[in-house]
Amino acid sequence: MAAKINKSLFRRGLSLVDAMVAIAILSVGVMAATNYRYYAALDARKATVHTAAAKIGQMLCESWRGVDGAETYDPITCLGSNLEITTSTGPGKPEDFTLLGSYTVRLNGVSYYVTMSWKDIYSGLRALNVVVAWVQREQAGSDIDDADKSFKLTTYMLR
Repeated sequence: MAAKINKSLFRRGLSLVDAMVAIAILSVGVMAATNYRYYAALDARKATVHTAAAKIGQMLCESWRGVDGAETYDPITCLGSNLEITTSTGPGKPEDFTLLGSYTVRLNGVSYYVTMSWKDIYSGLRALNVVVAWVQREQAGSDIDDADKSFKLTTYMLR
């Protein structure tokens, strides 16, 4: 009786083809999950860098606005103790705006290239513009010429 049970269990086992199909399906599932995790982490990093660029732009714009949009505003002296800011070349300024300066801001190992400019719209109304650019691609270098993403912020103030 025991011999019949063993033979019937052995006959119900998986064939080599069934095992290979199961392994192939499992492999596709594992590769899909790994790919999903990789791109989710990559997108999270891109979002963090973009958010930091927006915060840098807002901080510079509001700091400049806090000194009434002065043509002598220098973010290196005003914010240099909190951020690593150096004078450099930055992204282009909007047409008809007067250049205040171009800077490089280093934050968490990423270089952000900033151009600050202003324009008097009417008597007593001034537009303050901040353009922040950075390198998004992993293979690219870390120079303003390699910057492929940018964030522009303009605020207005009464003088």
